[in-house]
Amino acid sequence: MHQIHAGMGAILHDRGVSFRVWAPHAKSVRVIGSFNDWKPDALPMLPEENGYWAVDTPDAKPGDEYRFAIDTGEEMLNRIDPYAKQVTNSVGNAVVYQDNFDWGQDHFVCAALNELVIYELHVGSFAKSGVEKPGTLDSARERLGYLAQLGINAVELMPVQEFAGDLSWGYNPSHPFAVEGAYGGPDALKRFIQAAHEHGIAVILDVVYNHFGPSDLDLWRFDSWHEGEGGGIYFYNDWRAETPWGATRPDYGRPEVRQYLHDNAMMWLREYRADGLRYDATVYIRKVNGAADPTGDLPDGWSLVQWINQTVRDQFPGKVLIAEDLQNNEYLTKATAEGGAGFHAQWTANFVHPLRQILTTPLDEHRSMQSLVDLLSATFNGDPFQKLIYSESHDEVANGKARVVQEVDPANPESWYARKRATLGSAITLIAPGTPMLFQGQEFLTPGWFEDSDPLDWSRAERFSGIVALHRDLIHHRLNRSGKTRGLTGSHLEVTLLNEEQKLLSAIRRHTGGAGDDTVIVLNASANGAVGVELRFPSPGLWRLRLSSAAMIYDPDFGGQVRDVEAGETARVNVPPYALLIFSQD
Repeated sequence: MHQIHAGMGAILHDRGVSFRVWAPHAKSVRVIGSFNDWKPDALPMLPEENGYWAVDTPDAKPGDEYRFAIDTGEEMLNRIDPYAKQVTNSVGNAVVYQDNFDWGQDHFVCAALNELVIYELHVGSFAKSGVEKPGTLDSARERLGYLAQLGINAVELMPVQEFAGDLSWGYNPSHPFAVEGAYGGPDALKRFIQAAHEHGIAVILDVVYNHFGPSDLDLWRFDSWHEGEGGGIYFYNDWRAETPWGATRPDYGRPEVRQYLHDNAMMWLREYRADGLRYDATVYIRKVNGAADPTGDLPDGWSLVQWINQTVRDQFPGKVLIAEDLQNNEYLTKATAEGGAGFHAQWTANFVHPLRQILTTPLDEHRSMQSLVDLLSATFNGDPFQKLIYSESHDEVANGKARVVQEVDPANPESWYARKRATLGSAITLIAPGTPMLFQGQEFLTPGWFEDSDPLDWSRAERFSGIVALHRDLIHHRLNRSGKTRGLTGSHLEVTLLNEEQKLLSAIRRHTGGAGDDTVIVLNASANGAVGVELRFPSPGLWRLRLSSAAMIYDPDFGGQVRDVEAGETARVNVPPYALLIFSQD
């Protein structure tokens, strides 16, 4: 008898492969695969404690395909390994995967939240590899140089776990441990992350723990047992199973399922060297019916998230944990020791929704500058960088909503108004206290709405090269890469002008203060330029114009000339329409 090695799934070692699976209601389990001609009786597994089964064989090797044949006493089931790191496809076979990827000298460390600019990316549409095929991780990797030149220092990948079919947003994971085959599989993800690190870009992976599937889901009634209409051992089998995506919520109270999800999170950080995780729809992990049901709390879901996040903080310091909750609940980003969930940041409804309202309101007189102040000033637990802020995301530009340029001018999303207000939205996002995020193609004014089958039109990057340059320069100043705008990395925001009539706002952004730190931002949310606006500056002297979003170098139609100003306590500044200005001292 060969030694059975520790671990779950297919555990490759020097003398063969050990297999282990959890199937507590099985009468017997066998491993069938290409290495034993799929013979149903070739490799019986031995029962272990708590419903686990395991076996070791010298016959299996990397690349072999396999399944678990589960005898329930009433039926025979062939199941894909729940821990499979590679599958032939979502309804195919598990593959014995060998992790021998050479990471070389990769010792990348993600930037702190206050110095992070994130770019949300959908692999299948970001860099499509052919007319009929979705983009892959390798084709996306070829665009990393572009993102580095843009100034991006983190990408957030929409889910890359194996899903049904070849086209999907990714929020329907069939095999949570496997990387989507149409995207290139596990080694392609490692190549992408390694190359991103070489470009100075962190990679944050989107994980879906609020539900599985619901299609192509071998986890469903995995060993046949279930109660009522429930999904069996991996799922709640009562009213707690219901989600907007099907009755497939994992059973957060079952120790084996908790370990399964914990193992999954650790795998992405340890084996793939991801720099962080973004949890999808955490409100459906902590509540049965989301925000709609204040009485339907799921304490087991909350404690599971706390356990995973605290492990990450303890074992992987510097990794980023982000919640998409959108309920503005400060406890998501409180420390677990204080009863919080332990996330570092959360997607922020009290930023994106009022900002899009400001940008898309047709008439200037209906635009609320106080609303703008409120969204700029909001924090979680007194820390603005716990807010992940954006004007576009995959959710905000789909499901009945569209890109900002499309919302501003549905008839002509390339109109002056559409261009001006969309770039104003990007500018506000990138200078606001918070952790900013752009959605793919936002930097070249992609119109319409997001679809997984609709590839980005990269010709727009050339057509709107000036707008791309504007985003590049905004990111440059947001990250203080010239050493002149450190204030944009700080928490301080002091509003010095709020003019509802002219739709003007001015504020001081500060880290610790002084020349090269204090940064004055001026914003006009009106189609009318303002002349000779008296503004307060933190100190006397020459204040240099670092950026005007109205500069003609970005778009010949923008046309708004602004100069450096000599300030006493105040100075007069011309503010072009729908524009943002940045001033600082040397």
